[in-house]
Order: sequence, then structure tokens, then C-alpha cells
Amino acid sequence: MSSYDKAIESYKNGIATAASFAASLMLVRGVVHELVPPQLREVLFSHLGYLRWWHAVSPHHTIVIEQRTDDGLTNNHTYSAVKTYLATRISTTDGQQLQRLRVSSMDENDKMLVAMAEGEEMADVYDGAEFKWRFVSREIAIRNGHSSSDIDGGQQEVRSFELSFHRRHKEKALKSYLPFIVSKAKAIRDQERSLQIYMNQYPDTWSPVDLRHPSTFDTLAMDQELKQSIIDDLDRFIKRKDYYKRIGKAWKRGYLLYGPPGTGKSSLIAAMANYLRFDIYDLDLSEVQSNSDLRRLLIGMSNRSIIAAEDIDCSVEMKQREGHELKSAEEEKEEQKVTLSGLLNFVDGLWSASGEGRIIIFTTNYKERLDPALLRPGRMDMHILMGYCTAESFRILARNYHSITYHVTYPEIEELITEAMVTPAEVAEVLMRSDDTDVVLQDVVDLLK
Repeated sequence: MSSYDKAIESYKNGIATAASFAASLMLVRGVVHELVPPQLREVLFSHLGYLRWWHAVSPHHTIVIEQRTDDGLTNNHTYSAVKTYLATRISTTDGQQLQRLRVSSMDENDKMLVAMAEGEEMADVYDGAEFKWRFVSREIAIRNGHSSSDIDGGQQEVRSFELSFHRRHKEKALKSYLPFIVSKAKAIRDQERSLQIYMNQYPDTWSPVDLRHPSTFDTLAMDQELKQSIIDDLDRFIKRKDYYKRIGKAWKRGYLLYGPPGTGKSSLIAAMANYLRFDIYDLDLSEVQSNSDLRRLLIGMSNRSIIAAEDIDCSVEMKQREGHELKSAEEEKEEQKVTLSGLLNFVDGLWSASGEGRIIIFTTNYKERLDPALLRPGRMDMHILMGYCTAESFRILARNYHSITYHVTYPEIEELITEAMVTPAEVAEVLMRSDDTDVVLQDVVDLLK
């Protein structure tokens, strides 16, 4: 064999050996990745000279999401979103593989938070792609200065989530999966957060307190058909942000609740807030000194909230401004108060577009006292009659207060209630008098008679 042929043969053997070695490394890497714990893998690979090559040929990519941003002081919003999202996944099938969990709470009354423990891994499938999450917690030395030797001996815990996936899913992870998690976490927090009710204070500021009203559409004493029509209208409104923008209208919706006192108007407002997870701005127009203050209050409200003005016919003098004749100082001062035109601009004028996703609710016991200009569509889009108690709403009240769905007195009560003009509040007051169901239902019969 010539020297040339020997060289060719040697080259072929070298290529075959290298290929075999590379294949062996890939096989070993696969076995190590599946069988060796993550912490041990890090220690093992950190001492191998081919670490860079190892990662170069790896079919998987990893994204590290640390608890703090680069400055070390600011909380990482994405980390918080991932933590919130994964907490909801732990209770699902994907989370059953976890053997160790972290459980914490702020106090004895606070909800327990369940999270992954250090080193645990959990798989999640999104849009047909598998993503693996691992929680990492490590201690680092606290440095006082800029030099690597300026160490005071203290330790600081650094937490992070590591997201691993096949490299072909890199774009999906960055542009679709992580934004989905951030959006999902926001929806979860919105659902769990405490709602607020704001009251306006002189001259144009809002003061909040927690809204703890328990009213829901399930407990609301209202006929099911009317109740469902309100729910459907709210659902349709919330989904139509882009539609409102396309047709050139402010994204808002107006509701007029009218009917006798005690028919559940305030309870309906609370039920709407609890259903939508919207804060309530309780607008007391009698405390607003001018149209300008009213506009400033409007600007100070958050998006996706409910503006409620109860007993609107009693809150403001519904008179338009008249001529420009000379007036006394007292008359001038009185004229500075909120006017009908100012209220109309508040509801449907240019300033009404200063926020998005707002629900405006007016209540009144006397609809006929309101100016027709206030009631037209675009201002009050849906008029809801809160009427007297019916057989259906009585059954809801009985279920709420006494956990029953039927009683021997029901036929008599339902026959009488069609003739008697009694409000849900009056029936509820009777149902609360005693824990003895037989006694209170007989009292209801006597009331209706």
C-alpha cells in the first residue's frame, strides 16, 4: 500500500473514530440528562473541558428567569407571573409528578401558597410543544464592595426558574408561551385580588376601602330570565373592546336600575362588580362642587371599573343653565354646582372617552323624574326594572336564608305573592327572624295576607 493510500485510510479511520466518539457522547449525554439529578449534572459538567461543545450540540435550550432584575433590587415581573401560573398547574395532572412542594402563607387567615421545591421539575404542554420548568435556589456570598474579595461572610438566597425546551420551539417560547403566562397570571391575580369601593371626597379625590359585599348573581333575588340577560350583556360588552374602537365609540356601557326601594338595586351593582372583578366608584354627586370637579373625578377613575351614582334624581338639580342675566353672588355660587349638561358630558361627552371598559350605573326610585336626555341609548343603554318579589325570586331568598328548595307553604306563598306588592327586602327581613324554617315561612304567609 502506497503512502498516499495509507494516509487516506488513516483519515477514514480518524473520521470514523471521531464520529463514534461524538455518537457516544450524545448517548452518554442523553442518559445523564435523564438519570442524573440537575444539581449533580451542573457539578459534573462544570469540570469537563467539552462543556461548551456539549451545549452546542444539545437539542435543548434553557431560559433562566431570576427573581430579581439585573440591578438586584427590583422584583422581576416575569418571575412573579411564572410563580403564579405554575401554582395553578401543581394541582393538575402535570403537577402530580412533583414529590416536594413549598407551602407558605402570610398569616393564619391568608390563603396558603403552594409552589415547587428546590430542584423539582414539572412539564407543561403549550400549543403542542413540551416545556419543562425547574425551580432553582442557591446561596451566594454577599459582597460589600466592588472587589471579589470584599465579602462579609453573609449569604443571600437567589431564586430562579429555568425553562427548558427543544431548540425548534425557541421562537414559540419567547414570543408566545411566556407572553401567554404573563397574561394568564394577570387574569389569576385579578380574580383573587380584593375589590375596592371608592368614595369621592371634596373636592375631586377618591378614597378606597375594601369591597366585601357578598352579593353574586347566584344569590340575587331576581327572575332568572332577567338575570341571564344582564349577564349576557356584560359578557358581550367585555369582549368587544376592538369592536367599539372599530366603530368609533368609547368603550363604555350604561345601565339604569329603577324601581321601588328595597328591590335590590345596590345588591345588583355589587353582584356585577363581583362577576366582572371590577372596582366600584360610588359617586355622590351632592358632594361634587362643579362640573370641573366632576371631570377631574372621571379622570381619576381606573379603567375596567364601575361608576355608580345611586338615587340620581335626588343627587343633583336636573336643570339646564339659562340666560346670562346678572345674578347675585349666591346665585353664581349655586350655579357652579353640577348641572344636567355637565352630567351628560360626564356620561357621553368627550370626557367619557378618558377611560376604557367602564360601566356607568344610575339608580332611581322614580324613573319618570329623570330628564329624557339622560335615558337615551348611548347614555343609559339598558334599563332594568327592579320590581317586587315574585315566586321565583322568593325561592331564591328561601334557598339563601334557609338552604331549602321546597316547603309545604310554597304553593300558598306563590299564589299570594302574585297579588301582593312586597319587596325582596321585606321578605328577606322576615326570613331572618328565626332559624326555624316553619316559623318564618308562616310569617311570610301572614305578611302576604
